[in-house]
Amino acid sequence: MTRHVVEDVETLKAVTHPLRLRLLGLLRADGPATATELARLLGESSGSTSYHLRQLERYGFITDATEQRSGRERRWQAAHDMTSFPDSLAALPGGRAALEQINQFQLDQLTVGLQAWRELDDPTGFGHSDYKLDLDPNDLRELSEEITALIDRYRERAGSEPVRLHVLALPRTTTP
Repeated sequence: MTRHVVEDVETLKAVTHPLRLRLLGLLRADGPATATELARLLGESSGSTSYHLRQLERYGFITDATEQRSGRERRWQAAHDMTSFPDSLAALPGGRAALEQINQFQLDQLTVGLQAWRELDDPTGFGHSDYKLDLDPNDLRELSEEITALIDRYRERAGSEPVRLHVLALPRTTTP
């Protein structure tokens, strides 16, 4: 698994555009595609997707696909499996606002996924768990690394059903 760590606000801001986040997500989930194919999927113009793909390339999020089907169409692929945004970016000018945009996009995507799960005729095999843990920052970091290592072991398995696995560590703010 490859990880892109964003270390500056300019790069962070470059990926916060909702269409760019959607394009990057599609390339990661579904593999290489052209601007035209992505435009069709997202209901956008190919000119718009081309522009935003070039911006993602400029900041190192995507590259030319290894295999090009023809010399006429440019196929794109994600450059990394995932992107990390260190908390330290929030202290930089413009960093907090950009991180909030990314967080809102992620929350919106999680909401869409939860709604789709609720609407399944047979949700067997999908589920939700909630754990209460008392962890200090080092414990939480260690747990996150162990979960990531476990997920990586399953990443390459071929299955019949693609799924999204969300791992959230949220502060407990209320008493049940």
